[in-house]
This record gives sequence, C-alpha cells and structure tokens, in this order.
Amino acid sequence: MAEFIKIYEENPNPKEINKVVQILRKGGLIIYPTDTVYGLGCDITNTKALEKIARIKGIKLAKANWSFICPDLSNLSDYVRQIDTATFKILKRALPGPYTFILPGNNNLPKDFKKKKTVGIRVPDNSIARALVTALGNPIVSTSIRDDDDVLEYTTDPELIFEKWENLVDVVIDGGYGDNVGSTIIDLSGGYPEVIREGKGSLDII
Repeated sequence: MAEFIKIYEENPNPKEINKVVQILRKGGLIIYPTDTVYGLGCDITNTKALEKIARIKGIKLAKANWSFICPDLSNLSDYVRQIDTATFKILKRALPGPYTFILPGNNNLPKDFKKKKTVGIRVPDNSIARALVTALGNPIVSTSIRDDDDVLEYTTDPELIFEKWENLVDVVIDGGYGDNVGSTIIDLSGGYPEVIREGKGSLDII
C-alpha cells in the first residue's frame, strides 16, 4: 500500500522530499503535484519502474510519449540536441510554467528512450515537483493521472487520488488540490512552433 505524504508547496520539507527521492531511487512510483494535473512518475533511469507505468497505462514502453520533468533549463543539453536562440528564448519565456515542449532528442538519452527522435520537456511551476527532481539528480518521467472517463475529484483531490491509486503506486504526495487542465503542448522540433494541444498555458509565449 502506498504512503500518503503531505508536502507544502510554499516550503517543501527537505526531509519529506528526500524520503520520496529514496523511494524513486529504489524503483518506486509516485503521484505528485505539478502546476497542472497530478502526475504519475518514476526515475527516468529505472527500467523496471518505467515498465510498471507502461503496464498501468496499458501501453508498450517503446510507444510511450512521456514528459521529462526537469528542475530548470540548465541540464537541457543532457537530453536535447543543440537548439537555436529563437527556440531557447521561447523556453526561457515560458518556463517554469504549464507547458510541455517537444524538442529533438540527442544520443545521450537513457537506454529506454534511445530510439526516440524527440523528447517532451517540462519544468513545472511547482516547487514540490522541482525539489524532487533537484534532489534526485536527474529527471522524473511523468504522465498525467487524468483520464477522460474519470470523475474529476479523483484527479484533483489528493485523498481521493490516494483512495484510487494506493495499491498501484508507492507514494501519493498531498500537495493540495490539483488542477484538471493539462499542459499546453508545443512542438519545437521542426524549426517553428506547432501547437499540439492547447491546455493551461497561454499561447502568447510564441
């Protein structure tokens, strides 16, 4: 059964953050708050954990299009090919914020993502999410827990999220009520911005 851990966004407790990070390092799955909907995530380098998420989502790992949650843009070159100044300016304007940017992947992607031509990068405007990936030292792979068939409260109220997911994950973080609108997805891999999905983030940034 999952642990239910309360963490306050205004001032995430380092002790609680480290407790969650240790679980991620052991291959645990977590549900955690972002600046949009709650996310289901694991350590990007842990194949077994990635396979577990794929099973929960009912897809093959090779076909999964998940976001890489990063603390900021400083480690972008670890996973993304060199980008031009115009693209970087869009990222700087938008992040941290409720956007997923699709960017060209490079040759250093973790082994389970080696065949991917592009990666989805997220830097959420949520201090809990960013504290987790900073303490972990590499991105969390993330997918939304929202399902179009779901009762809304089961994706926004942490206690109800816990009730639904307690036997599927290792930790549910209570970071307050979540949103029910996903991130805006913008593809920047083709040289010009292409909006794939309009979500919470304004399109003024492009």
